[in-house]
Amino acid sequence: MRLKSELHERHSEIIGQAPSIRRSIELALSVADTNTTVLIQGESGTGKELLANLIHYNSGRENKPYTKINCGAIPETLLESELFGHEKGAFTDARTQRRGRFEEADGGTLFLDEIGEMSLQAQVRLLRVIQDGELTRVGGSDVIKTDVRLIAASNVDLEKAVDEGKFRKDLFYRLSVFPITLPPLRERVEDIHLLVVHFLERYTAKTGRFVAGISKEAMRALINYEWPGNVRELENAIERAVIVASGRQIELSDLPPAISKAAFEAYAQARQERAQAAASGRSFGIEIDLPSSMDEIEKQVIEATLDYANGDKSRASRLLNIGRKTLYRKLEQYQNGDALGE
Repeated sequence: MRLKSELHERHSEIIGQAPSIRRSIELALSVADTNTTVLIQGESGTGKELLANLIHYNSGRENKPYTKINCGAIPETLLESELFGHEKGAFTDARTQRRGRFEEADGGTLFLDEIGEMSLQAQVRLLRVIQDGELTRVGGSDVIKTDVRLIAASNVDLEKAVDEGKFRKDLFYRLSVFPITLPPLRERVEDIHLLVVHFLERYTAKTGRFVAGISKEAMRALINYEWPGNVRELENAIERAVIVASGRQIELSDLPPAISKAAFEAYAQARQERAQAAASGRSFGIEIDLPSSMDEIEKQVIEATLDYANGDKSRASRLLNIGRKTLYRKLEQYQNGDALGE
């Protein structure tokens, strides 16, 4: 299984060493060589399709059909036909019989992305396929057996959708036999540098542009950005920067306006906060029981700053004049007891 993972992990291209992303990968590899239905959850751009790829190419179905469909990209009136096929004359444009994605994926894997966008009627049909391993085409009556390993993905909270009556509870439980949640990029900032290097290599090779690296200022901006579009947004940012860069490294001005603007605003806000605190005499007290080690003093300073910032890590990192990556790493060390030699 480990050799298989090494051979096929390239199909996923999931880059990262953060504990949260490594855990997601480990879960995917543990369930890959089974027929268990998997539900991958996470925000848009976190890499749900890449994780599905990893599961398929590390399974016993790796050489069998692998079919993908985005349920949110197909009109509701056509989705059932796409998934289950249709008979000739089933509707106005059904001039010939057509096999659906389930039949095309027989023996292999079917990846249903954005499954939360599926209509309730289509959900009923899907539930039958999962329960019984059989389907009927739209407009048909013949029962067709199918052997498909199902991987579903959603960027919406399906449990909430169930409570709101937008998603069937019985289908949700059938899909979430083995749930995996992908963390957003803002929760694994320690991986941003690895991702930047990876995308830089990809797009310098793809575009033929000679861009050797990235400036400290630009990297600091990437680390401190909130990344609402997650890894996909970071990839797009690096591709753009490689194209527009005039020198041998990416500068802050080469990054998309949203990122450079956020960096400037964060810098201006930090200066303003420090100036206001100094002018008003505001401070946060830190009581240290001497003698204390430097690690213990650092820990108390960071904890006091977080308390002063009401738990806002972005604000605390600005006040401390350190990057969010450094702050997250320090907090993780304190949680594990590493920084204090425990």
